Amino acid sequence: MLQVHAALLGRLEQATGVPGPVLVALWGLETSFGAIIGSTPVIDTLATLAYEGRRGTFFKAQLLDALRILEAGDVPRERLIGSWAGAMGQTQFMPSTFVAHAVDGDGDGRRDPWQSSADALASGAAYLHALGWNPREPWGREVRLPPGLDLALTGLDQPQPVARWQALGVLTAAGAPLPEGATLSGAILLPSGVRGPAFIVYDNFNVILRWNKSIFYGLAAGYLADRLAGAGPLVQPPPLDDRSLRTSEVREIQTRLGQLGHDVGEPDGLIGARTRAALRAFQAGLGRPADGYADTSVLDALRALTP
Repeated sequence: MLQVHAALLGRLEQATGVPGPVLVALWGLETSFGAIIGSTPVIDTLATLAYEGRRGTFFKAQLLDALRILEAGDVPRERLIGSWAGAMGQTQFMPSTFVAHAVDGDGDGRRDPWQSSADALASGAAYLHALGWNPREPWGREVRLPPGLDLALTGLDQPQPVARWQALGVLTAAGAPLPEGATLSGAILLPSGVRGPAFIVYDNFNVILRWNKSIFYGLAAGYLADRLAGAGPLVQPPPLDDRSLRTSEVREIQTRLGQLGHDVGEPDGLIGARTRAALRAFQAGLGRPADGYADTSVLDALRALTP
């Protein structure tokens, strides 16, 4: 895809500062490069979601913007299709994002990211630029952590200057000094706990999270962009025996942590800041690495200690 759209991607990078591999990575994650854009009528979907009441105000606003798209004549109603939640086109924009940021990338006078890959890529570049993409900084990179690093320093809410990470002994995954400027601020993420890869992420990673707020999505987008640009695979891959916990299992972990006196709030099946803090305290009490990562071993330990 980089070769097929090389000329367009070059123009977009010159105009917006967003690298082609980043755009293509997001395009691939969203719709498999335009192959899977959804087939649900957007007007019907948004009208239903607005009426049902759950996030009704949000979906009512999206419905009004979808009607504005029809009024502008960019696409006829029969082609205004998307996901079950109303995300549209090859980059899965919500209608409000389309209205604010979609552009005509192929010069035909219409914004049609359903059928035009050029429109989709140009719109993605315009959106990332508006979200604050900095062409002078990377999104992040895989790193090697020193033995004994205080894992309480890790997490998206714990950014530190690169100079401090360097002083603590954090290196690139290949064992070299971090090449980024010493005053740049980055956070260390452990998406699979201490047994998996570690990443340092910078402000451009937060830009990706404004596109999609999932940390795992952001890491997948950044890693895929690097691979498309020619980088090698992860030095430390995720552990093969790791698996994602079900929502019910996360809720059980929260409930059992609460029984032991840890403050996790109302169990909701979502790993947030309070749950991670409670997990770290629980792990430290067991003499384990306090990475705040919820896995089956944590659940088994909690089951053994609580009724």
